[in-house]
Amino acid sequence: MNDQVHDEQRIVVTDLKMPFNSMVVLLIKLALASIPALMILWLVMMVLMMLFMLLFGGMWGMHDLFRLNPQF
Repeated sequence: MNDQVHDEQRIVVTDLKMPFNSMVVLLIKLALASIPALMILWLVMMVLMMLFMLLFGGMWGMHDLFRLNPQF
């Protein structure tokens, strides 16, 4: 084991120089990478909503919403 004490150094970034074309490419990659993440989130939310409807769908008279001849 190394018994030396490591001092922390804090760094503050004040400016970032990046060409416009590189920024556009980065943002396009970010947008394309968000599509699978949104699909995964959508699937998780769909499963949760199906679970909640399975557990609580018959409460509060919600089962009457799906009759063949609804009378509002």
